[in-house]
Amino acid sequence: MNGIIVVDKPEGWTSHDVVNRMRRLAGTKKVGHLGTLDPIATGVLPLVVGRATRLAQFYTRRDKVYEAVIRFGFSTDTYDRAGVSAGPVVEVPALDAGMIEPHLQRFRGKFLQTPPAVSAKKVAGRPSYELARKNIAVELAPVEVQVYELTLLAVEGSDIRLRAFCSAGTYLRAIAHELGQALGFGAHLYQLRRTESGDFSLDRARTLDGLQELSDAGRLEEALIPAAQLLPEFPSEFVDEVTEGQIRQGRDFAVSPFRVQKGAHYVKAVSRSGDLVAIGEIRLPNLYHPMLVL
Repeated sequence: MNGIIVVDKPEGWTSHDVVNRMRRLAGTKKVGHLGTLDPIATGVLPLVVGRATRLAQFYTRRDKVYEAVIRFGFSTDTYDRAGVSAGPVVEVPALDAGMIEPHLQRFRGKFLQTPPAVSAKKVAGRPSYELARKNIAVELAPVEVQVYELTLLAVEGSDIRLRAFCSAGTYLRAIAHELGQALGFGAHLYQLRRTESGDFSLDRARTLDGLQELSDAGRLEEALIPAAQLLPEFPSEFVDEVTEGQIRQGRDFAVSPFRVQKGAHYVKAVSRSGDLVAIGEIRLPNLYHPMLVL
């Protein structure tokens, strides 16, 4: 069990809750996730399992796609419906696309975004939400994010539905809050569903109940994307048993110029049986050093 299992995270679960569940299902403590989802959020949560947890470093800045529902009428202290009202509830006028669309433009492209105080951003080594929940003032520096696409999908009463294709670290909660401020009657994130995270999408995601059934039947590996299939942007070099042993000793290995494009920064060394042996980093043309060995 070395690879990634994509979970369709249910509402109400933390990402750590899902990791703990997978540890029990897979019978290993070596499970991690590739990007936190808030408890109210659902959707794509890739879990790295077994020795593949060491590949997590290559997934830290992958783009994401979300579908979100923003509710107007009041803001909250967490910028989503999990928080408490941060102001009076106001009557929302009849919304339409013509009213909303002009305000969405400021959230397209690159811009500086201040993360919510109740977030996982670190302040002096501690998550800012720990400080915020103790009523300790938290000042987070703005971070540059990029929203490649922000599409208004529907206007439904006091709610709007958006699709966002954005860089890692973009907070849809913050967009909801600032949109409410811009329109003058407050808003918060009501629903959030992640449909894509890097290479992984909902069509490969499994529910926790479905994974439990596979585990009970001894077929959990059916849900696994093997480590050798991960990071498809890295070319693969198939190695024999002798070379595999040398790689595991930390020795450089040569690659075929016919399989690996000249100048590729990383390659995957794959055994004849199809298992990922290592990630190699270029040293010389066609010569790679095993910077990460599984």
